[in-house]
Amino acid sequence: MTPLHFQSIADVAEQMRTRALSPVELTEHMLARIESVDGRLRAYCTVMSEQARAQAAQAEREIAAGRYLGPLHGVPIAVKDLCFTSGVPTMGGTAVLHDHVPTFDSTVVAGLADAGAVLLGKLNLTEGAMGGYNPAFAVPENPWRQGHWPGASSSGSGAATAAGVAFGTLGSDTGGSIRHPAAVCGTVGLKPTWGLVSRYGVLDLAQSLDHVGPLTRTVQDAAWVLQAIAGADDNDPTTLRSAVPDLTEALDGGVHGLRLGWDEDYASIDLADDFAAAVEAGLRALERLGARVVPVRMPARLREYLEAWQVLCTSEAYDAHRAFFPERAAEYGPWFREWLERGAGYTAADYAHAHHLRLACVRELEEVLSDVDLLVCPSTAREAYPMPLEDAYGPIPVDRDAWASRYTVPMDYAGVPTLSMPCGLSRSGLPLSLQLVGPARSEPLLVRAGHAYERATEWHTLQPPGW
Repeated sequence: MTPLHFQSIADVAEQMRTRALSPVELTEHMLARIESVDGRLRAYCTVMSEQARAQAAQAEREIAAGRYLGPLHGVPIAVKDLCFTSGVPTMGGTAVLHDHVPTFDSTVVAGLADAGAVLLGKLNLTEGAMGGYNPAFAVPENPWRQGHWPGASSSGSGAATAAGVAFGTLGSDTGGSIRHPAAVCGTVGLKPTWGLVSRYGVLDLAQSLDHVGPLTRTVQDAAWVLQAIAGADDNDPTTLRSAVPDLTEALDGGVHGLRLGWDEDYASIDLADDFAAAVEAGLRALERLGARVVPVRMPARLREYLEAWQVLCTSEAYDAHRAFFPERAAEYGPWFREWLERGAGYTAADYAHAHHLRLACVRELEEVLSDVDLLVCPSTAREAYPMPLEDAYGPIPVDRDAWASRYTVPMDYAGVPTLSMPCGLSRSGLPLSLQLVGPARSEPLLVRAGHAYERATEWHTLQPPGW
């Protein structure tokens, strides 16, 4: 039998709905597990034991009284430490915010609470949600292999979900920060359409690129979490005004007749051959279920477009940190301090040029997606790799290459939704990941296709060894 902490939200939700398992019992199990394993996993920066117990007791009373709220009711969840939590520190992985205690919950945290979820705590991340860690914070372990990259920036979110110290987590994605951790930690990651989820009360990296979304063990679980946090919010004028559809209404609809875009070069060039083979095997599994593969061609100027991301992200990050930088520059870690310095050095003309490149990339990606229902490609450019602490804390590697973000940045430019799912193990036994990309507001189709893929494969059932 699957250990309780490795079960899906669907599994534990049914047990609580039928009262075979109580929210209090489940929460105590998870708090004990955090106590037991997080010393070596280092996913959590703050464990909210007292609040979690209070929320679990409330959920238990509500369910006993017949007021069952749905599949997240009583389920222990954790969030990336960018998301404001009233009375609890929200530090964003940076020392300048070590004493930042919000007086209100972010909209996404409030949405989880409204759904009856139990908040276990806040998760470690790279500083400012970028690439390296502040020396004042711990680096999360990749549960699949010690000393290996856990993904950035939602590293604690990926590690916590994979290692069974939360049933689902929230991450954020500006250039791949939901998809990278999901991919290398072997979980599902769902990056929503930009504007579908409010960013109110979520610390910014780059406002025009930031997305908030779930990491879970199954596609259905991800859909449920996204359903709870999505929707228009008057506190965030960038949220979409139209109603959020039921993301799981057509979950069992299958993929028969769907047109799947496939650029063989994009999905294989500069990618390890075992990784490319696993992604194509995922495509063929969907084809056997009745989908039709349609050849497409990604933008020819993609390398040039990717270079613009640094200008946009550093400039917007500098703007987001102007209250602290450069006056308190010494408190930043070397990685993120250098990132902000780069942003401070760009001119308005540099930003305008980069923005025009972004618009060109978005237009070309729209053309790719216009002839298909979904695009299939890898979620990230490589499996988890060795990451010594000195590399994790910075400075920025001199060989950092924008091409490594070719599977993530274009989708952030365009704000289109993506779904990442485990699709195999590399020769060295590390997770590999398949990504589905759809046009704006196609989340119901993404989760329908992803659910069909999971029903035909077993990669999502794998657990990291030793946990």
